[in-house]
Amino acid sequence: MSSIRARKDNQLLFFDFRYKGVRCREQTMLSNSAQNRKKMKAVLEKINAEITLGTFNYRTYFPNSKRAAEFEAMEHGAGQSGDPNAPLFRDFVETWWLENEIAWRINTRAGNRCMLNRHLLPFFGDKKVSDIDKADVLRFRAEIAKLPGLNGNATLSPKTINLIIGLLTMILTEAADRYQFTNPTQNIKRLKNPRKEIHPFSLDEVRAIIATIRSDYRDYATVRFFTGMRTGEVHGLKWSRVDWDKKQILVRETVQHGRVEYTKTDGSQREIEMSGVVEQALRAQLSVTGHHEYVFCTREGTPMDANNFTQRVWYPLLRHLGMKKRRPYCCRHTAATLWLASGENPEWIARQLGHTTTEMLFRVYSRYVPNLTRNDGSAFDNFVTNAMNGGTQAQGAASCK
Repeated sequence: MSSIRARKDNQLLFFDFRYKGVRCREQTMLSNSAQNRKKMKAVLEKINAEITLGTFNYRTYFPNSKRAAEFEAMEHGAGQSGDPNAPLFRDFVETWWLENEIAWRINTRAGNRCMLNRHLLPFFGDKKVSDIDKADVLRFRAEIAKLPGLNGNATLSPKTINLIIGLLTMILTEAADRYQFTNPTQNIKRLKNPRKEIHPFSLDEVRAIIATIRSDYRDYATVRFFTGMRTGEVHGLKWSRVDWDKKQILVRETVQHGRVEYTKTDGSQREIEMSGVVEQALRAQLSVTGHHEYVFCTREGTPMDANNFTQRVWYPLLRHLGMKKRRPYCCRHTAATLWLASGENPEWIARQLGHTTTEMLFRVYSRYVPNLTRNDGSAFDNFVTNAMNGGTQAQGAASCK
C-alpha cells in the first residue's frame, strides 16, 4: 500500500510506495500539515497511476534519488533486471511451444498457434522478452480490442482478448522465471466477460426439425437433442460404447478435426441414460451403420465432419424452417432445458451433461428450472415420448422459449 508518512524524529513527510516489487521511501522537506499531505497525496496518486500504466519514470519525480539510478540500471543494463542473453520473443516462443504442445488437445494447439501468428508475434516478435514491460502489454491489449470480431461483431470479444493475454502471460511467466526479470503481465486484470445468452430450441421447434431434416440425419438429430452430448462426443461415439442392457451411452472419446481424443475433461467421462426416444433412434441407426465402428459416420465408416454437416445440412434446414440461426451446439442447451422443464433433478442433469457440480447448470440455465421433483430420468422420458407422439404435453414447450 502506498502512503504519505511522517518521520518520528523531525515530522518531515515522505513518500512510501512500491515499484517493480521494491519498497521505495523518498524523503521531502515538507512539514507534517494537512495542506502538505494533500499536495503529496495528489502526487502519489499520479505516481500510482503511471506505475499501473507502465509509464512511470523514477527520475522524473525523484531526480537525485539513488533508487532512480538503480532502476535505470535494471531497465537498460539487462532488459528489466534479468539475463543479458535473454532471447527475442519469437525465438523464445518456439522453444516454449516445443516444450508445451504435447500437453495440449488438438483444438487448443490450433487456437494457440493462431493467436501467436495473428496477434502476438507481429507485435512482440522482435522484442527481447526481458524488454517487454507493462506499458507494452496494455498498449497491445488496447490495439487488439479495436480489431473486428467474428460473426459480424464489431470488435473482438472480452473472452477472446482474455484468451490472447492469457497465452502471452503463460509465455512471459516462463521467460521471466528463466531469465530473471519481472513478469509484466502479473498484475494485469482480466476484462469482464458479459454473461452469454443461450438460445435453446423449444420442443415445437425440435419436433419441426426432426420431422423435416433429411432422413439420413433424423436419428443423429434425435440423439443430439435428447442426450446433451457435445458435437465431438456424438461424432466419436462407437457402437461398443452403447450399452443396450443398461440402456446407457458411455461417453469415452471425442473427435476433433478427424482425430479421436480424450474427452474435454475427466468429468466428461460419463454414462448417459437412454430415454425411449433415444433408444429408438439408436436402434434405427444400428441397421444403417451397425457394421461400422462409429454410430454416426460417413459411407467409408469415418467419423462425421462437423463443418460439413453444419454448412450443408443444419443451417439450410433452419433457413427453410424460418428459424433463428443457431449452432448445432444449441442441441446441448436444448437437452438441458428440456430436462429442467420436465422436472428432473439438477444433480442428475449435471451428470448427464458431464458437469462435476450443478454450479454451471444453475448459472447458465437457472431461468429454465420449474421444479426439482424427479431424479431418475423417467420424467424426461415420459415428457418427451408423449410430446413426440403428439401428446398434450407438447403444450409445455412454451416454457422453453
